[in-house]
Amino acid sequence: MSLEENALEVPDKKDHACQASTLCTHAFYDLTHVSPVVFLYLLKECYFYGTCKATAKFRALQHQVYLVLHNDPKPGPATFIVQCLYISPLFEDHSRGFSHLVISALCRFHKVATTSEDSLAMKDLAANLFLDIVRGRVYHDKNIIVKILEVFDVKLTNIRRAMSHLKEKNDSSFGTAEEFIRQYIFELVESQLYMKAVTLMERFSIRQSGQSFLLSMIDDNQFKAAEKWAIFMGKPMLCTLVEKYIRRNMLKDAYETIKKSNLQQDFPDFYQSFEESSLKKLAEKGCWDVAEAKANNDRQLVEHLVYLAMEAGYMEKVDELCDRYSLDGFSDIKVPETSIKHGRYLHLDELFVGGIIWVDEVEGLVDATSHIERCKLIGVDCEWKPNYVKGGKPNKVSIMQLATEETVFIFDLIKLHGEVPDILDNCLARILQSPRILKLGYNFVCDIKQLAHSYGELSCFKHCEKVLDIQNIFKETRGGLSGLAEKILGAGLNKTRRNSNWEQRPLTRNQLEYAALDAVVLIHIFCHLRCQSQPLGDKFEWKSCIVTHTENVKKTSQHATN
Repeated sequence: MSLEENALEVPDKKDHACQASTLCTHAFYDLTHVSPVVFLYLLKECYFYGTCKATAKFRALQHQVYLVLHNDPKPGPATFIVQCLYISPLFEDHSRGFSHLVISALCRFHKVATTSEDSLAMKDLAANLFLDIVRGRVYHDKNIIVKILEVFDVKLTNIRRAMSHLKEKNDSSFGTAEEFIRQYIFELVESQLYMKAVTLMERFSIRQSGQSFLLSMIDDNQFKAAEKWAIFMGKPMLCTLVEKYIRRNMLKDAYETIKKSNLQQDFPDFYQSFEESSLKKLAEKGCWDVAEAKANNDRQLVEHLVYLAMEAGYMEKVDELCDRYSLDGFSDIKVPETSIKHGRYLHLDELFVGGIIWVDEVEGLVDATSHIERCKLIGVDCEWKPNYVKGGKPNKVSIMQLATEETVFIFDLIKLHGEVPDILDNCLARILQSPRILKLGYNFVCDIKQLAHSYGELSCFKHCEKVLDIQNIFKETRGGLSGLAEKILGAGLNKTRRNSNWEQRPLTRNQLEYAALDAVVLIHIFCHLRCQSQPLGDKFEWKSCIVTHTENVKKTSQHATN
């Protein structure tokens, strides 16, 4: 196996040190007498003979270059890399990749080590490289050009010094440094490379372009470049950008720009209206905790959130917010009709005259299981506390509702699992895995997956017997279970409490009724189906949708039952 193959054979992190050590020891142990041409040639050989995928090769070589830059290249690491950038276009197909590779390696190197002598030398040399690239004497794409100016921190003074050296050599093909930079920026703008143009304008403090330049970027949908330019130009240009966003109905972009640039005083009505609209959208989804956090203790926004809770009929949330923020005067306010409240909602006492039994002790668990085992039909649902952290793991299922035609049992899974996991496992297995009990659910696969994820060591959630997922019968119904209830029973479900804190103990009466209703309504929808041979014109009977056995939350068999 060759040196290059050995260096890149295995891309795993644990082998990086071994790979780098091999390359450093054999090829670049001492860079004092290694020229940039030899350096890049060896990199090309490593890349060509390596057996990893391209991305893994790039990362491995980048790490190796970072390490060998410590091995005393002359006249210094940064200057050595600039010299490499003069040479890299000779490698044609690999030119762009090698240029990015050595620049990124130098960025890592600069975080831990640099010398002032090398820094001064490399800035002037990088300025020369910039001039040669722009004049067509060295070929690099425009992404590399901007990167060179940024990484080597090239200033206008460095450009001037480089140009003065050229003039001493009787090269007077260009005027001042400022004119040269402006001309190059103009070429970038003509090519609609706005972000690169703006980056150079910022670097060299060129402010000649004004509102027309901003409008050109917006017309070409180059909004990131337009925002970068507006921030650089200052408040008047930012206000113009916000106005253009609003006219284009890009309301979120306008809001974010106002917030980031502290322009609330300049657009008070729009800013307040947008924040209230955001709270309303969150309230409609039942995300009250997120809405409260977004209000950020702003009294006007908190009061608006209270109004939203009142309009949704979520009076315990009204009381909670009023108490937490010491708000008075809401008890006598007449609630206006809004879009949050659509028509009439179902209430538990309309569908159910039985009782709700909270199960959190072993005796109650055993009694509930015995009662449910005598039933032929139950509705099943569960609730868990939402996790609003992006990318965060979902919280454990907190409660499980099992509704019979007479009683709703609400199992406190967190407490029962903590105290009597084996008994809980046995009891739920007797219910969920019984072929005699028809289990009704809505999006049942999601619930059982969440249960299995929350309590993976319990066998009761590994498979279920005789399940009817109501969702599979009405695939075109919009609005979830609430929409289906409205279609079948004439009224929907109030979902404002869906995202409440289901881990608090005790649960409020409204939470208990909400949880119970979700399970009870399944039984009533099923009873409606059972009374019709062809429900709502469908050409198949509901019996054909019963899954007799689910293994690992996947359907393994599906049969009609008599």
